[in-house]
Amino acid sequence: MKSIGIDLGTTSISVNVVSFPGLTVWGKETLETGGFLESPHSWERAQDPKSVLFRVRQVLDSLLDQCPDVAAIGLTGQMHGILYVDGEGNALSPLYTWQDGRGGLPLSQGKSACQLLGEKGARCAPGYGMGTHLYNLKMGLVPPGAQSFCTLADWLGMALTGRERPLLHQSQAAALGLYDSASRSFQEEIARSVGMNPALFPSVTGELSLLGEYRGVPVSVSLGDNQASFLGSVRRARQTLLVNVGTGAQISLYAERPFQAPGAESRPFLGSSCLLVGSTLCGGAAYAALEGFFREYAVAAGAPDQPQYDVMARLLKEAPSRPWQVCTAFSGTREDPSASGSVQGLRREDLHPAGFIAGVLYGMAQELYGLYQVMKPGAGLPPQNLVASGNGVRRNPCLQRALAETFSMPLSLVEAQEEAAFGAALSALGATGRLSLKERLGIE
Repeated sequence: MKSIGIDLGTTSISVNVVSFPGLTVWGKETLETGGFLESPHSWERAQDPKSVLFRVRQVLDSLLDQCPDVAAIGLTGQMHGILYVDGEGNALSPLYTWQDGRGGLPLSQGKSACQLLGEKGARCAPGYGMGTHLYNLKMGLVPPGAQSFCTLADWLGMALTGRERPLLHQSQAAALGLYDSASRSFQEEIARSVGMNPALFPSVTGELSLLGEYRGVPVSVSLGDNQASFLGSVRRARQTLLVNVGTGAQISLYAERPFQAPGAESRPFLGSSCLLVGSTLCGGAAYAALEGFFREYAVAAGAPDQPQYDVMARLLKEAPSRPWQVCTAFSGTREDPSASGSVQGLRREDLHPAGFIAGVLYGMAQELYGLYQVMKPGAGLPPQNLVASGNGVRRNPCLQRALAETFSMPLSLVEAQEEAAFGAALSALGATGRLSLKERLGIE
């Protein structure tokens, strides 16, 4: 028996086929999500959901043809972003991704959508769906005929099963903002106070429900990608701190109950449990920006326009240097989008490329550690192990060393390289009743 997990990432789509009961990866596929749509606005980051659906259907049909014993399909994907749907479940808009900045732009009152919601007591950062929707509403950008909105993974579930209205797991709903974890519902009174119509909001479930079937195979409701990664990465939930570095970066701690602190979120997980999460906006993207810096210089010096990652790795290995003191908030923070990065404490003897490279990596680790310090009081006993996932850390031994030194914990890498897709496959087995997820996590 097998389960398929699909992770719709920002830059790639990962598919895992997991054998059950052994829970080993039988096969996997990776394909590009597709580029961002062209826009005249630097703050707009949108993708085409229909092209994503086309690609997913192709690979899914191929796998189902090969594997007649698939018993479940699980979904996950990039959180926070939204797209609009009509009354029949058709996509009416592009996907406004988690990197879209419109929620932080000033509106007619001089305040952003996120500021307006924040003044009412709702938590919403730029890129969160509710802030995106409020901006679109105020600017007349909600498409005619829109009946609801949802994440990309939730829309994929609708498209595969023929559902006409979105049903979001609480892990995805909370990621949109304007959500109350205690009541497991959106804060409709606040929504009305800023001119939003709650009738447009998607339905929410606290269970890993089944949406319907695709080619006779049950499809489960989408799990948030952070929660899916945790499920696919961690075996001892109460003793483990999970670090994930992809385009962004985040740390996750398991908790029995919500805990709020500046810079930290309580994200619904399984049942009444949650993950305490701290996120940076410029995780792996910080290192990618640094590579772009060196590539630009190399081209100006007459070298071919090609990736510089191998050269950067060699510099770190062959010419060790004291790391620069780098703050890597190059894209701001969740709490302060206007924040910026910085370099401090440089002396002439420190001016070496290796020092800059190492400084960015240690700066990435330090930014995550600062968030961990804020979250730690809400997690009960402090974690004893650091587990790392995501290609941004898996492919960078220096970042692994920086994390282990900064957190003063032994670090291990997640076995499943596409842990969110693996977690989605497990969540589908949980939804069909074939696997106890709490037992899997050691929290029974």
